[in-house]
Amino acid sequence: MLCSFTGSEGPPLAMLRDTPPARPPLTSRRNPIVTRYRAAAKGDLEGLLLLDGPHLVADALAANVTIEHAVVATDASDADEIRPLLAALSARAVDTAAASSSVMAAVSPLRSPSAVVAIARRPEADIGRLYMGTPLVLIVDDVQDPGNMGAIVRVAEAGGATGVLAAGVSADPYGWKALRGSMGSTLRLPVDRVADVERAVAQARSNGCRVIATAPRGGRSVFDVDMRSATAVLIGGEGAGLPPALIAAADERITIPMQAPVESLNAAVTAAIVVYEARRQRTVK
Repeated sequence: MLCSFTGSEGPPLAMLRDTPPARPPLTSRRNPIVTRYRAAAKGDLEGLLLLDGPHLVADALAANVTIEHAVVATDASDADEIRPLLAALSARAVDTAAASSSVMAAVSPLRSPSAVVAIARRPEADIGRLYMGTPLVLIVDDVQDPGNMGAIVRVAEAGGATGVLAAGVSADPYGWKALRGSMGSTLRLPVDRVADVERAVAQARSNGCRVIATAPRGGRSVFDVDMRSATAVLIGGEGAGLPPALIAAADERITIPMQAPVESLNAAVTAAIVVYEARRQRTVK
């Protein structure tokens, strides 16, 4: 049976169809549980993150991320997509509350509220995994759009990079928008935030990485630069890109060839091209 929400904060969710809930579903948007979910969506709960939607909740369960609480729409508990999630949440003794549609609209930051929303603990950054084997690390500096950040993490995992470091004023890779953009990759790939990009570069060098900076012009073609050895790639933010001093201090500067009049590419697109060129080089025989 499904686990029930214990304590006085909210109602349980019935786990068996013939067993009625001990209390009615959450119906008040003023409930403290709703306040907590809103705080999680804003990133105001230290060490916690918001998982919005069945896909992310399932990915978190598969990645053994600790889920502290879940809210499920009362009209979705019997859906084919939701039943396995409820069983998995129950097996892990996760406090799970049923909620009305109006409450789901309050706890889910999406315009069309998700059927399942959860609060989970942020995974601990595993720097050891980041530099395992022949590392390919993306150091992302001042990428402020959460969608771009999530897409970069997603392509990093897809292309075989070993991890992502979000530096400077980059968007939080564990924010709900970035998590959705990563499609769960952030929950599996080593991802961490670092305040100082220079420190991230120094750490990469101390782990044997050659540092490559992306630049819209003036560098060698990305297709001519050897990335088969341990490599850290610097990706700049929207608009300004990487600071000139950071580009100058890199071991190599690379540029993606572009047909005029195009002068630059989206940060996530840049990351994808670089990662997949590195993958091509590392897998070709």
